[in-house]
Formats: sequence, structure tokens, C-alpha cells
Amino acid sequence: MLKSKIPQILFLLAGLLLLLLYIYPLWQIILLAPQYPDGVHMHIFIDKIGGRDPGTLQNVNILNHYIGMKPIEPDSIPELKILPWIVAGFSISAFIFALVNNKYLFLVWTFLFVVAGIIGMYDFYLWEYDYGHNLSPNAPMSFEDASFQPPLIGRKEIINFTAISLPHIGGWCAIISIICGAVATYLKIKKLP
Repeated sequence: MLKSKIPQILFLLAGLLLLLLYIYPLWQIILLAPQYPDGVHMHIFIDKIGGRDPGTLQNVNILNHYIGMKPIEPDSIPELKILPWIVAGFSISAFIFALVNNKYLFLVWTFLFVVAGIIGMYDFYLWEYDYGHNLSPNAPMSFEDASFQPPLIGRKEIINFTAISLPHIGGWCAIISIICGAVATYLKIKKLP
């Protein structure tokens, strides 16, 4: 009996994990350099951009100014207004679909969540590309043919900085949520006794 409830439990867990995105950052970009041995840790939440320390965004914007990158202004980023609603939609629908307990709803939710994740990562890449390539010609420092785009995922050397871009706690929760949804869908289609 309990074995047949596993898909529903996994789907409820998927919905609960998404609620953690309202508390923890989704992504992090860490900038390491000799003048910043502990690194500058920028945290991207679903509704704001901040950092490990107060003033992180201000420090990043000062660094960006010297190389001609435009300032990061969270209020002008529409994704930060839309993403909380998208996360709420996936979380609430996971709870509802777990109660309905239908394999087709599980499949649709998982498929749409994967598609949303791919679109989100592509949008993030475009955001990074814009900030890293569209530099002001009047910058205090200029580097010919240089790109200051941080990596989408992983590590990259940029002048005297090492940029590291990885999921933060919220990002890992979203990844685990997708996995829970996929496993629940597989088990539901397989029809556990």
C-alpha cells in the first residue's frame, strides 16, 4: 500500500522543495582575485540579487564600471518579477497533481518544468552575454576584444579574476524537485503495486 503512494509522496516533496526558492538563492557567481582572497559572492534569488556580504551588489557594480559593464539593477530585470509567480505555479500544481494522482498530469508537470528550466538557463546565458559583451567605450579601463561574460556553469578566468558560476541551495532544490517529479512520473507509468 505504502509502495503505491511513493509517486504521490515524491510529487509532494517536489512541490515543497520549490518553496525553498523563496528563502535560498537560486544561483551564485563568485569572483576571486588577489585583492579579494575570500571572493565576492553574488547571490541570485528568484526575486532579488544580493550577496553573501552587505554591499556585494554595490562592489560588483563598481568593478563592472571600471571595465565598462552596465550596472546590475535588480528593479530593471523583469525575470525577478515573473519568477516568483512561475515557482508558485509549479509548487501549487505539484501539490494538486499529487492529490489527483494521475500519471498524465505528472508527465505534463515534469515536462513543463524541464522546459522552464531550459528556458531559464538560456535566458540567464543571454543576460550574462549582454552584460559581458556590451561594454561602454568610455570605460576607465579597456581591453581589446575582451569578453567579461562569466561562465553559465563552472569556472572561467577573466583578466585577473576567476569567475565561478554554480547553483546555490535554491538551485539544488529545484534540480532535486525535477528529479523527484521525473522519478514519480516513471514510477506512476510503471504502475507500482
